[in-house]
Order: sequence, then C-alpha cells, then structure tokens
Amino acid sequence: MTLVDTLARVEADLAAGRIPMARQRLRGLVASFPQDLSLRRRLGEVYRLYGEPAEAGRWMYLEADRDPAETYAFEERYSTPLRRMRALAWRGPESLAGTAFAAQQLAAVQKAGSDHVGRPVAWAAIPLDRNGEPEDDRNSVADRLVGAGVAVVVLGFFAIWVVGFITFARWLWP
Repeated sequence: MTLVDTLARVEADLAAGRIPMARQRLRGLVASFPQDLSLRRRLGEVYRLYGEPAEAGRWMYLEADRDPAETYAFEERYSTPLRRMRALAWRGPESLAGTAFAAQQLAAVQKAGSDHVGRPVAWAAIPLDRNGEPEDDRNSVADRLVGAGVAVVVLGFFAIWVVGFITFARWLWP
C-alpha cells in the first residue's frame, strides 16, 4: 500500500471514529518514513485526540509550533537524553530534517545524549547507558524483585524436599 493510500485510510478511520486504527497506521508510516515531519505531526495530533500529552509531545517535538505542556510531558516521561533519542525514532543525520528547527532539536538531543555517555552517539546506534546496563531503574528493580521471588520459591521447594527426605529417613530407620 502506498503512502497516499495509507493516509487516505487514516483519514477514513478518523472520520469513522476509529482512532486506534488511525494511530496504528500512522505509527507504521512514521516507522517507514521517519524523516517525514508531516507524518509525525499527524501522529501527534491523533495522540492529542487520545488525550495523551506525552505522546503528542513526542511526535510534535520537532515542530516549532509545538505545545509547551506536551513538550514538558514528553521530556518528563523520557527523562534522559538517550530515552528521548530512542523515543524520537529518528534515522539518519539531522540534515535530513525538513526544517531548521527540527535539525536544531535533533542536534541538541544528540549532543545531550553524547554528553550523557561521554562519547559521540549516532542515531543508528543509541546505547543503553554509560555502562551498557538498562537505563530504566524501574526495570532493573523489577528484574531484581522477580529474581528474588524466584529464589524464594526455589528455596521453599528445597526446604520441603529436605523435610520430606528427613521424614522418609526417620520412617525407614526408626
């Protein structure tokens, strides 16, 4: 399906009130055409219909007329430069941006990401963080809690096995 056909379907979905389908189609288009600022803008508008300011801010981040509250919500949700780089889903050099403002925004985010890890960061190879560990502390805490839960369950089964073995041994040798 061509870009024009997909955009026509997006408009038909929106007219019919199928906002989730329109959002899904636009996400696919942005993934296929990441340098097309008009697609990003349209996706931001759809997220605005959803009432999701952080996602609207994400997709409107490269627009000069973006809403400051949405931009703030985006920057709060994606709190580090590397998270913002990944969230923007840009591919290629900043020079491919359609406007000077977008190129400036992309360069600023990339510079902040490079400063964050202490070395140059390319859009095509965004690291996890300075040490190669997951950047999201909540995920590492959740992973540790899951690991601790698994350890408790394993220790519980082992304890039951030991008690069962002792009981069996006492039955055999009174």
